[in-house]
Amino acid sequence: MANDDVAKDKKAKHAKKAEHAKKKTKKGRAAGPKVPNDVYEAELVRLQAELVKVQEWVRSSGARIAIVFEGRDAAGKGGTIKRITEYLSPRTARIAALPTPTEREKSQWYYQRYVAHLPAAGEIVLFDRSWYNRAGVERVMGYCTPRQYTEFMRQTPIFEQMLVDDGILLRKYWFSVSDEEQLKRFRSRLHDPLRRWKLSTTDLDSIAKWEDYSRAKDEMLVHTDVPASPWFVVESDIKKHARLNMIAHLLSTIPYTETVHDEVVLPDRPAPSTGYERPPRELNTYVPDFATTLLGDRERDL
Repeated sequence: MANDDVAKDKKAKHAKKAEHAKKKTKKGRAAGPKVPNDVYEAELVRLQAELVKVQEWVRSSGARIAIVFEGRDAAGKGGTIKRITEYLSPRTARIAALPTPTEREKSQWYYQRYVAHLPAAGEIVLFDRSWYNRAGVERVMGYCTPRQYTEFMRQTPIFEQMLVDDGILLRKYWFSVSDEEQLKRFRSRLHDPLRRWKLSTTDLDSIAKWEDYSRAKDEMLVHTDVPASPWFVVESDIKKHARLNMIAHLLSTIPYTETVHDEVVLPDRPAPSTGYERPPRELNTYVPDFATTLLGDRERDL
């Protein structure tokens, strides 16, 4: 079957899935029962413990894992990445969140700046957005030419096949958020001084270009959802469910085993030396004890 016929066949299959999805009301995506917070916290800790086992397996086996996180703005990618890396060693598990390309990077082979961040033996790399910027924001906002976009769609399955053939465990996740939930999260960021920085002009532009981004996502899936590097869609209107679902799925796709460690025995502390005296405190500069100022006058408050 010719490449054009393959693309048409895949597009028809995706269209059929999309039509089936339309039968679900938007309200239904987040209207079901939610996992109680205590259950969520307990399960998250259990999954995080498994992620630690994965990292130990990666380090001992020399495996390489690259995880791609894509989705609309405010879809929950960053929050999920935060939970994945919370207890992992940053020495061998790192996040690749690349800024806008420089003029020099724009003149390079498109994938070049991402290749520099791919994992070496014993490493896990989480791409908070990735080379798929070209399939989404670059196409919709006109940051790339039609030819560059077409070349990307043609070359990406080949590029990813090279990564997989070289032994990299590549996982790709698309976080799917509804327009109502995205707008709700944008409004929340607008009035939150801790997260206001997350709201950019591009985010605001995406509100008016919702359908353009939808078409771009559909085309991306048609051309890059391939057997060697498939896409996995995470329903993310309920953030906590999305985190549990994504992490549980990731764990199910990695052939890790628990690493056996030698028993660790803490040595006895040696007897105090008679020849050492700690220098007077006055010789050092200590940070002020700010914490105790928060206690106030405890006797007065009683």
